[in-house]
Amino acid sequence: MNISFLGNWRKKQGPALGVAVFSEGPAEHGGLTDLLAECELMRSQAYAAGVELDDTAASLTALDQLVPRWRDDEELLPWLGNDAGLYLGTVMVRTVPGAGWVLGPNGQPVVRLASGREIDVVAAGHEWAVTGAPELSWLYAEVAEG
Repeated sequence: MNISFLGNWRKKQGPALGVAVFSEGPAEHGGLTDLLAECELMRSQAYAAGVELDDTAASLTALDQLVPRWRDDEELLPWLGNDAGLYLGTVMVRTVPGAGWVLGPNGQPVVRLASGREIDVVAAGHEWAVTGAPELSWLYAEVAEG
């Protein structure tokens, strides 16, 4: 379908640009935390396997024990890896004092700890989905301890 006026309009307008601005304080980040916690694909996979994701460290251990049937599906793998990372970050943000979401240098959400250390949970989730290592519960334990 060729609609000439749309093509001309797009050329005049240029690329769409957007900026997200957050004010200081944890209350304003509640919406972002809730949005990143959805992880719908990860939650549906876990539910199908009988695992309840309740945003606790124990649920990360349960995820590590799942049979990785998703590794056979090349289309599902990156999406599930993304969700696994966001779920790991959600557990960190909700249970580790001083942890919170920030945008990393590549525009991806990362978890910043009270110490200032940033954890690229999305990259960790992708590694976990593909190889099973490092385990999500191990990453969480490392962050929670120190």
